[in-house]
Amino acid sequence: MADATPVFSQPMPKIRRITFDRPWSWLAAGWDDLRRAPGVGLGYGALFTLAGLLLLVGIWTLEQFALILPLTGGFLLIAPILAVGLYETSRRLAAGEPVSMRLALTAWQRNLGQVALMGVVLLLLFIAWMRLAALIFMLFFSHQPPNPENFLVEVFLSVDAIPFLLVGTLVGAALAALAFAISAVSVPMLLDRDVNVMLAVATSFEAVRRNPGPMVVWASLLVIFTAAGLLTFYLGLIFTLPLLGHATWHAYKDLVEPQE
Repeated sequence: MADATPVFSQPMPKIRRITFDRPWSWLAAGWDDLRRAPGVGLGYGALFTLAGLLLLVGIWTLEQFALILPLTGGFLLIAPILAVGLYETSRRLAAGEPVSMRLALTAWQRNLGQVALMGVVLLLLFIAWMRLAALIFMLFFSHQPPNPENFLVEVFLSVDAIPFLLVGTLVGAALAALAFAISAVSVPMLLDRDVNVMLAVATSFEAVRRNPGPMVVWASLLVIFTAAGLLTFYLGLIFTLPLLGHATWHAYKDLVEPQE
């Protein structure tokens, strides 16, 4: 009988225990990286801001206002994979290597198969959220669809919409928590080491499990800064996306001990 193939071909990395103040240090380190490579960071943020604005214009033109909230929430699910180029820029800055927008946009090539697989995992979570959001919307508004001319007020600002918003927020938060647990350090790890998705995701789960308090603080900061970027009609993402992307790299380096 053939020997069973182990799930992890490499030993699990050691996870450090951190204090509650560490997330602020990651933001400070992220800010330092942004200052050292502003062209890459702000250019990267501007690129995704432009994509968001074009998407928003498309939704407005087609009057598909029901997509605004789920797409905004879904951004949190796929943001870790969108920031691959920022992780690579921080890695290069730490190693004293040159940085550029071209190198940032092609960073996924360092571990192409596994980074792509991680992207598929997060994309599936995004699709699941979009389907659930559509179902929740139908459950609450199928009996009386919102008036397109007054859609935003009826769906987001009326008292009758509170149950819909609560249920949608709880479901979205659950998926966001899962996405955070599997991606907190996994994507930077896939760029930094020759490992597979299973090991990277397991390491991310372990980092969150061993540091629940500080990681809740970190997740809250990610939500607050991302929300600030989104609520400014995506313009704030020019700044917040690179800041959080660089900071996430430093979170990974702080939480996961280096290879022996």
